[in-house]
Amino acid sequence: MSAYLDGLNTAQRDAVEATEGPVLVLAGAGTGKTRVLTTRFAHILLSKRAFPNQILTVTFTNKAAREMRERVAKITGQPAEGLWLGTFHALSARMLRRFADRVGLQPNFSILDTDDQLRLLKQVMEAAKIDAKRWPPNALMAQIQRWKDRGFMPGEIPADQDTDFANGRAKDLYAAYQARLKTLNATDFGDLLLLATHLLKTDPEVLATYHRAFRYILVDEYQDTNLVQYYWLRLLAQAHKNICCVGDDDQSIYSWRGAEIENILKFERDFPGAKIVKLEANYRSTAPILAAASHLIAHNEGRLGKTLHSGRNDSAGENVEVIALWDSEEEARMVGGRVEALRRDGNSLAEMAILVRASFQTRAFEERMITLGLPYRIIGGLRFYERAEIRDAIAYLRVLAQPADDLAFERIINTPKRGVGDVSLRAMHEKSRTAQISLYAATQALVASGELRGKLRDAMRNLLQQFDQWRAMLAREGHVVTLATLLDESGYTAMWQADKSPDAPGRLENLKELVRAMADFETLQGFLEHVALVMENEENTDDAKLSMMTLHGAKGLEFDTVFLPGWEEGVFPNQRALDEGGVKSLEEERRLAYVGITRARKRAIISHAANRRIYANWQSSIPSRFIDELPSDFINVSGSASVGRSQRLAAPVQFPVMARRPREADAWEQPSRPARPDKIPVGARVFHQKFGYGTVMAVDDDRLDIKFETSGEKRVLDRFIERHGS
Repeated sequence: MSAYLDGLNTAQRDAVEATEGPVLVLAGAGTGKTRVLTTRFAHILLSKRAFPNQILTVTFTNKAAREMRERVAKITGQPAEGLWLGTFHALSARMLRRFADRVGLQPNFSILDTDDQLRLLKQVMEAAKIDAKRWPPNALMAQIQRWKDRGFMPGEIPADQDTDFANGRAKDLYAAYQARLKTLNATDFGDLLLLATHLLKTDPEVLATYHRAFRYILVDEYQDTNLVQYYWLRLLAQAHKNICCVGDDDQSIYSWRGAEIENILKFERDFPGAKIVKLEANYRSTAPILAAASHLIAHNEGRLGKTLHSGRNDSAGENVEVIALWDSEEEARMVGGRVEALRRDGNSLAEMAILVRASFQTRAFEERMITLGLPYRIIGGLRFYERAEIRDAIAYLRVLAQPADDLAFERIINTPKRGVGDVSLRAMHEKSRTAQISLYAATQALVASGELRGKLRDAMRNLLQQFDQWRAMLAREGHVVTLATLLDESGYTAMWQADKSPDAPGRLENLKELVRAMADFETLQGFLEHVALVMENEENTDDAKLSMMTLHGAKGLEFDTVFLPGWEEGVFPNQRALDEGGVKSLEEERRLAYVGITRARKRAIISHAANRRIYANWQSSIPSRFIDELPSDFINVSGSASVGRSQRLAAPVQFPVMARRPREADAWEQPSRPARPDKIPVGARVFHQKFGYGTVMAVDDDRLDIKFETSGEKRVLDRFIERHGS
């Protein structure tokens, strides 16, 4: 009967057998959390403490629910049927179907997807005469979701949670949106938990029904719960208090999705007398990796505290490497070289991963892997040049270079919104076909003839004039400055700045990275040809592939070798997180670093660069504060910009600005001139092929600030400058 307990260590068995009363299982990375949860479920069934339908089990994903169902069936030897096992939303929907009439719905209510939600909200805003251009519906949708995540029904929003959206009318719009949903006999995704929680809180009969139904509650990933999920669980656990929450306060990294780390930190206060079980034996990583991760996370104050140690017999392994590079380009070459070397030594690409803080960082590594012919995949996202915002920006550039590119022009003609509907677009296409001219030329003709009228005509005239101005700028100031200006003047940047969805800041970072990428090419045409070649790169789906993903996307995964690039202040920890949240956000960034290191089984390779390109210029960087928090006994420091091998980096280290070493151009890069053998001093009179004559005002390594006679002050690389006179 108890054979299923035999493979558990002492702490795991304690977590399984402590069935009565509140239990918090603090499960560190790689400590067998899923095994404990499923074995506990099976133990309750096999020891006859409850029937299958008397155990409420909550997971965060449908995949986790399926896996748990299969594991329970394997342990018990019988089909896992009739279970209350699923995600918060799925279980809440099941409750609402049964008691729909008590929240003003019918049992067959619809659950709207994101597009339908937004369309309905736009209708509500139009009825209230709210200008959607000034007050974007996306922003209101995000605000309403935040209120729902915190458990606020219309009329319950406290003053400190209000917003000035639409001059303070957001609460009224929320109420109108909810009323409209009820009229349609519909809910949105956030309503499932909100209405179920409201029902449990306000209807004692319903609450009593579920208190009788559930003898035990099991919760996975408790550190990721938001407030409304927390209220839902607290209400359901009031009767028997047999609630077991499994989670890791050191892996709470989703505050931007509404997760509240306080939920797990205050478990003992919420459930007096709760038993705390710590799973600290890690079966994934070597001892040096665990020591580095544990030492780092110990700098957080907002944690319950545990220290991972290896549960493996072969725990001895390589120290964590910290590699300091001169610049981000050398960093990409280093990672590519290490991947090649590991592969030659018989390591599979499938067991290697590059984990970045932000998605824009993947571009340099993607291009390096393409150059080396190493297959890779992006997990949890698209390849850099396949992302919607990058495709949009490149479409603008294609029209800039070639106005007859109809596909590119059609993509951006109404992005951002310019009032181009299906009817007007058909008119443009018809004009293009009948006159046998490009869509761009057809639009010019329709504007000139007055066939386009009103605001649409003004918008198209303005867009065409902007393209004329951008082409003049392209000839005058180059493609890097032009793209940055184009993104701003077209309204494209503002469109994403106004978007309040969680991925909007990442899209803006991707656009900045695109501008940085262009600085490696001397011409717009050269860059566009490079992009076309990259997009044509076919991957062999049968081959093992290197994985690239963000640190957020890596949670729950593991690899033999993990590369952790970009550990610099402002990149990681992320500057936006520091600016917006102070200590609380810094601790979440540190938890993200902990998650990254603990993904590695055998090797963790951290890197940082002394210089990164910001737009067309190079900017000095300092190592992340997290590097200084790693234990010196378990890290090896090396690299072209290191301050010494096998010694702890003093924080903060400001690397001296030194001459960048000349490098060979890769196959896909535009050839550049070699570094100058001579130095150009301040005050020298110089000549540039594009900007003409000027005087050097300041010198920073190979970058010169020059005041040109005809085009003002600019920063350029010295290799593109000619001395004029003595």
